[in-house]
Amino acid sequence: MSKIQVLSEHLTNMIAAGEVVERPAGIVKECVENSIDAGAKVIDIEVFQGGIEKLIITDDGSGMDYEDAQMAFMRHATSKLQQEEDLFNIHTMGFRGEALPSIASVAKVELQTNDGNQGTLIRYHYGELVTREKCSCPLGTRIEISSLFLKTPARFKHLKSISYEFSIIADLVNKMALSHPEIRFTLSHDGRIVFQTSGNGNLQEILYQMYGKEVASNAIPFEQKSDDFQISGYAVQPKINRATKYFMFITMNTRLIRSIPIQKAILDAYSHYMPSNRFPIVILDIKTDAQLVDVNVHPNKWEIRLSKQSELLELIKKTLMEAISSSLRTVKVQPKSTPVFEQQQISFPYPVRKEEKQVIEQPKIQPKIKEDPITKAFDTYQKPIENKVQEQEEVYVAPIEKEKETTVGYDFFCHLRVIGQLKESYILCENEEGLVIIDQHAAQERYHYEQLVEKLSQPTTQTQPLMVPIQLHVSSNLVAQVEKINEQVSFFGLSFDVFGTDQLLVREIPLWFQDVHQEDFFYDLLDYFAQNQEVDMEMLRKHVIATMACHSSIRFHRALNRSEMEQVILDLQKCKQPYHCPHGRPTVITMSDKDLRKEFERG
Repeated sequence: MSKIQVLSEHLTNMIAAGEVVERPAGIVKECVENSIDAGAKVIDIEVFQGGIEKLIITDDGSGMDYEDAQMAFMRHATSKLQQEEDLFNIHTMGFRGEALPSIASVAKVELQTNDGNQGTLIRYHYGELVTREKCSCPLGTRIEISSLFLKTPARFKHLKSISYEFSIIADLVNKMALSHPEIRFTLSHDGRIVFQTSGNGNLQEILYQMYGKEVASNAIPFEQKSDDFQISGYAVQPKINRATKYFMFITMNTRLIRSIPIQKAILDAYSHYMPSNRFPIVILDIKTDAQLVDVNVHPNKWEIRLSKQSELLELIKKTLMEAISSSLRTVKVQPKSTPVFEQQQISFPYPVRKEEKQVIEQPKIQPKIKEDPITKAFDTYQKPIENKVQEQEEVYVAPIEKEKETTVGYDFFCHLRVIGQLKESYILCENEEGLVIIDQHAAQERYHYEQLVEKLSQPTTQTQPLMVPIQLHVSSNLVAQVEKINEQVSFFGLSFDVFGTDQLLVREIPLWFQDVHQEDFFYDLLDYFAQNQEVDMEMLRKHVIATMACHSSIRFHRALNRSEMEQVILDLQKCKQPYHCPHGRPTVITMSDKDLRKEFERG
């Protein structure tokens, strides 16, 4: 007897369900995408017991007729592909024809749909057709999924708590609302509305609902295009940042995607404005010819392949850098308010493989910014969006107020009056708004960095021999790479000679190198090569200049007289980007007189 057999249709549907329906959130994603493809303007998602008990998705889309409703439950039955060429020109959210048969194989499903001429009712119980008849129902489609995985206990036991499963759904709906602000989304849990959008196309309004006034009012709109791409969205001021990278929301032709290269382009644009271990909040929508995008990479359709990717990455980086640099504001410190308890969200598309203990990260200089706890991450879903999931009957969006323009631009430094020095590290000033605190080392770093950028715009040719070479103890790995290292640092007028098996010598230095703490600088530079196998010349140049600026600047715990403190402020005023040091840390923070009065209970 042959050992190889053709799998039954029901079993192949269950296998497909394992790829596209791992938990209730996967069902929501597939059904909502079908609603979007049907041209829906209103989509209601009703969740019961975290989606484990029941899900109901209702839309006002085009619906289906009697024949199409039956065909929709056949595997690989779709209206979105007709021929081979269509697979490389996808304009819809779904196209595989796997969602409904996969869901119907692991749950009870009831479908009501009306195309404007006739209503249809279809019921499936774990892959078996139970009801197929005509009925009366409104235009659009209503699909109810209940008793998920009850007949597949191995899958059921992997579901987590009700609150956890719902948090994933809520996070997903938030993201879909961001990618489709023209659609009115309503999300309810156990009969109560927890999230709702107006569908008026206002993306900033949705940002307000998700993150609150501070984020929405500091969101910088941007829009730019090239021959093949058009990008738009919001980049939140770098002074508001997060501890993880999962606050960068990317859509390609309105499809939510994940892309490490695009994330890196965003991080590169922000790299001058925030520390390396902090991450921005960015909403990025990309439009391009569908033939340049391959969305048929994985059944869950989160990943893509993209032609002309380098062109897009350069466009993103340049556009974001221009948007950020033209709208920079000082970091504003505000008093801690009464704690607000929020249900933390878990981001749908990013995988992790381990569970982590909850840790609350305390912000260092932005007490009002609530950082997300590192919540448990399970199976194929990773953290985290800190959306506020508030149970409410009505959603009211308050007006978004912009900060005073006195905190923008170089004129800010013209109105400061020095009042002293704190801990021989911070320069204290006042202006019309209140208290201003300048980090003397970070401020000098920024000034020296910009001075060095000008000096090192061209290769260095003038060097000075040292009477006593600088001797550096290094690993054998770096000794083996010395030729490659010398090729890349020759631009800066630097060179290393091998001495023995574990030492390098520096016999001459560039003329502009006099004020740098030389040995510390060289160890920092060599550490960079030890940590980076492939070195990008632009990033190397930034690293070298930033490191030199650091080692030539006023240190912490150094007393300054008034004229020295005023000179630091004058130097900042000359900078093109005075608000952050080269490593992205703030050079200046403010605390308003209003907040000070509040702290001292003076109203």
